[in-house]
Amino acid sequence: MWTFVFVCLSISVTGLHGAFTVTVNPSVKVKENEGVDLKCSYTADFGASPRIEWKFKDLKGSQVLIYFENKPTAQYEGRIAMVEGGLRFNKVTRADTGDYDCEVSGNTGYDEKTIKLTVLVPPSKPVSRIPSSVTTGSNVRLTCYDADGSPPSTYRWYKDNTPLPEDPSKFPSFKNLTYKMNVFNGNLEFPSVSKLDTGLYFCEASNGEGSPQRGDTVNMEIRDVNVGGIVAGVIVALLAVGLLLFALWFASKKGYLPKKAESKPKQQAVYIQPRADDMDDGDGEFRQKSSFIV
Repeated sequence: MWTFVFVCLSISVTGLHGAFTVTVNPSVKVKENEGVDLKCSYTADFGASPRIEWKFKDLKGSQVLIYFENKPTAQYEGRIAMVEGGLRFNKVTRADTGDYDCEVSGNTGYDEKTIKLTVLVPPSKPVSRIPSSVTTGSNVRLTCYDADGSPPSTYRWYKDNTPLPEDPSKFPSFKNLTYKMNVFNGNLEFPSVSKLDTGLYFCEASNGEGSPQRGDTVNMEIRDVNVGGIVAGVIVALLAVGLLLFALWFASKKGYLPKKAESKPKQQAVYIQPRADDMDDGDGEFRQKSSFIV
């Protein structure tokens, strides 16, 4: 009897009664425009009354409530419904891909689990950027991107209709090539292109849904640096400068150019010897009646 009372008191003090245990399927995949159920079951001790909430976090990290106070939030009204054991979408789009948190709580307990939903979308034709002509020794990056595939596409590059291995050093027929391929972001980079890299290139996007999609084919030609053209350009530039200097000299010689304005002579002070009557006024005192004339 005392043991039973002690156990009950211990549970009451520690708050273990009414605790919840949530169980979900952590990963769910569904094709776009189809319906799906996100299962979320729970167990509760001593008949606790739960409160259920659902939250959604998209691939960009933004989080919103989708089910609160026993009803869908405004933006999900008409799209979702609570069914026995979980949440039901009548139709999903690619924007619904992300993490869904099922939260069960009460006055004396709380538990939460996350379901990762992936809406499956086939890849579209990737957009690629491939230069048509580059010079030997330059750094060149080819890019490829598929904006629609879900899960995100991986990429493969082809040269002259032959798939390029991710690591060329492991294959004898490609060991002389020095490219670097990133299958996750679609980049194909040549740190220093050579004549061996000339060819027809295209990329391919695939994610396991639908058929792989190929981008446009572009012929990338590797050309040597035009040394003769550079030398000819320098010579032409020098001739142009020489011709300009000669034209200036000839115009100056013929007087076609305006002459410099002649500077006016500086005024000089002229000293005039004072007259005798200016020096003596009869009283024997000197009085200066004339001065410097400028």
